[in-house]
Amino acid sequence: MARRPARRRRTTKRRAQQARDDATLRLALTAGAGILLVLAVIWLVHHLALLLTLLTLTLAVTATVIRRRVTAARRAFEARTAQLRHIGPFLAMNPKDFEHALAVLCRRDGCTKVTVVGGAGDLAADVLATTPAGQRILIQAKRYGPRTFVGSQDVQKVNGTYRDVHHCDLAVVVTTSTFTKAAAAFCRQVGIRTVDQRALALWAEGTGKPPWN
Repeated sequence: MARRPARRRRTTKRRAQQARDDATLRLALTAGAGILLVLAVIWLVHHLALLLTLLTLTLAVTATVIRRRVTAARRAFEARTAQLRHIGPFLAMNPKDFEHALAVLCRRDGCTKVTVVGGAGDLAADVLATTPAGQRILIQAKRYGPRTFVGSQDVQKVNGTYRDVHHCDLAVVVTTSTFTKAAAAFCRQVGIRTVDQRALALWAEGTGKPPWN
């Protein structure tokens, strides 16, 4: 019975020593962190000019790269629009290239949010865009030969989707050929705008109005 208090005293001493050791370790870590922080601040102060120079150079290089890319993109776009100033190239295009060419004309004449969406399951939409007046427009592209006309079924599909499916305000059917009388009459009746080869040539040259005007 007399030995039990001695064991409790030794346990208490060990716990007290462990607590002192933990406190010393925390103090050393805090002091070390403080020293590192002071050294970092001193380094930054002495190298501030170098850091500012590096930052300035980085910003300048980034701005130069962006400016060159923007300039290259603008020149490529200008070259592309120059190629589309007459009807000839349109007549030599395949259907997919024809869609992209119409998108270029839209961008050239001030449209934004221009997207080529033609393909399988396009639901009678090849190009979607927002006109300068803020109207959403759908363009159906018909790259046809001179003996193939846009018929009533073609324009009826456009009429059935451009408002309810694509949520557009205007619909335009553009062709390198022309429209049958029935298709042209249907478009006039429902308000779909038609652009045949002659109107496309005027639009491309810039002497005719874009189809949304």
